[in-house]
Amino acid sequence: MHKGSRDFMELLSIRDLTKHFVVRGHMGGRRQVLKAVDGISFSIQEDSVLALVGESGCGKSTVARLVLRLISPTSGSVLFRGRDVFSFDAKELKTFRKSVQIIFQDPFASLNPRRTVYDTVSEPLVIHKLVPRAEMKERVTGILETVGLGPEVLYRYPHEFSGGQRQRICIARSLAVSPELIVADEPLSALDVSIQAQILNLLQELKRKLKISFLFISHDLRVVQYLSDRVGVMYLGKIVEHATTAELFRKPLHPYTEVLLASAPKMVLPGERGDAATEGRTARQVPRERTIVSGDVPSPLNIPSGCPFHPRCPKRFDPCDRIEPELKGKEDRLVSCHLWNPF
Repeated sequence: MHKGSRDFMELLSIRDLTKHFVVRGHMGGRRQVLKAVDGISFSIQEDSVLALVGESGCGKSTVARLVLRLISPTSGSVLFRGRDVFSFDAKELKTFRKSVQIIFQDPFASLNPRRTVYDTVSEPLVIHKLVPRAEMKERVTGILETVGLGPEVLYRYPHEFSGGQRQRICIARSLAVSPELIVADEPLSALDVSIQAQILNLLQELKRKLKISFLFISHDLRVVQYLSDRVGVMYLGKIVEHATTAELFRKPLHPYTEVLLASAPKMVLPGERGDAATEGRTARQVPRERTIVSGDVPSPLNIPSGCPFHPRCPKRFDPCDRIEPELKGKEDRLVSCHLWNPF
C-alpha cells in the first residue's frame, strides 16, 4: 500500500483487516459487537520499522495477535511475502513462526520462572532443529552477547534479573531463530524510563546490524521517533494518520496525533542540540509538563457517530459529529480528518 523511499521488497502487507468480537450482554442482555480492529491497511518493507501508536484499547495489540496468526480476522488479510498467513498448512506455519517473532510487554510474565536463561534461549533452536546439541551452549552464549549479556547468566533464573535484563533475555529468545520480522508489543511500557532508553538503543542497534524489520507497538509517540521509519496512529480500531516518521513529527496533521505528541515526554536523540548526555549515540527521555486530552476514550462497543475522535477533539466543527472522514492523502501521507485536504 505504501512505498518507502528505499527499493526493498514488501515483507508484510495488511489489507482491510477487521476483527470484531461478539460480546454477551449482562444478565441476558442483547449481544453487542466490539470493533477492536476496523478495516486497517498498511505494509512493512524489508529492513524497516513501522510503529503503531495509540492509547490503550485502540486495537494495537489485537493487530499484533492477527499478524502472528494467534487469532483469526473477521475479514481482510495478512500477507507475509505475498501469501496469506491464514492459508498456511502446518509445515508452512512452522516456517512462518520462525520468520516472525514477538517481544512481549511484560518481560517477567513472558518468561517461565522454572527455566534458566539457557533453556529459554535454546528452546526455539531445538524446536526448529537449527543447532546441533554439541554446539548449543556456544550459540546461546553468542546470542546473549548480542543483547549485552555475558555467559555468567546462562544458568540463572528470571527472578534473579532486573526488568531491563529480563527484557534483554526476551529479545535474545526472539533473535535465536534469525527472524525477518519482530512484532514488539509495548516492549518498553513495563520498564523504568531510564531502562526504556537502553532497550530502545539496543533495538536500534540490532535493526542496524541484523537488518530485521519491526512492527513496533506503543502508546507513546515519542518512544517510536528514534526507531521507526513510518508511523500509523490508531484510534478506536482505525488508523487516523499514516506518515513517514520525519514528516509526522515535523507536522502532525490529525488533532489526535497532535495531542499524543503534546502529552508525551520528549525523547532526546543522539547529538540533538549538542546535549552531552546523547554523546555516544544513546537516547534518553526528558520529562516535561503533560498536556492531557479531555475525556476518556469511548468504548469500542459504542463508537460515536461521525469522526470517532470528535467528542474529545479541540478542533471539531459542524460535520465532525455527523460524517465519518475517509483516510485519504497522497504519496506517503494519509489522514482521516475533515480539516485535511491533500488536493
